[in-house]
Amino acid sequence: MKISRTRTLVECALMAAMAVILTLIPVFRMPWGGSVTLFSMVPLVIASMRHGVKWGLLTGAVFGVIDCILGFQNVLYAATLLTQAGVIFLDYAAAYTVMGLACVFASFVPNKAAGVAVGAAVTGLLRYFCHFISGILIWGSYAPEGTPVWIYSLTYNGSYMIPEIVITVVGAVVIMRVLDRN
Repeated sequence: MKISRTRTLVECALMAAMAVILTLIPVFRMPWGGSVTLFSMVPLVIASMRHGVKWGLLTGAVFGVIDCILGFQNVLYAATLLTQAGVIFLDYAAAYTVMGLACVFASFVPNKAAGVAVGAAVTGLLRYFCHFISGILIWGSYAPEGTPVWIYSLTYNGSYMIPEIVITVVGAVVIMRVLDRN
């Protein structure tokens, strides 16, 4: 059965909205930005898995814009207009848009559940990479004296991104199994 574009648009909008709502339920927050949430990235992965890369990227980008607006205080912590633009691009636009690539990485795995897990994990790692680069280029001044900036960024961002990736993988696999039954 072919799904209409309107239905796809509505479903992806709902997925972005659900992701926004789920970000408001943090498990814990880091002092300079970043948090572990209850499955907030799962709707972005689901949109990608159900509707493909184009709709997945669009859903991730829409979520990134909304999350940036809601967390704009984090952007203002950056010292200059250029670094603020960097935060908007790396920590919001790119970091969440890449979640829409989950279906691409899942397509390389023949088993559907394993594919969902791989897609969610790889895109979670891509998001982590965006935050890691941002930590080096923009937030390096927060590194403790004597700590290499890349180690600071790797550990700071890893402290919330690794648990977030695990939660996303588990949630995406469970939800996709339930959706496949219906």
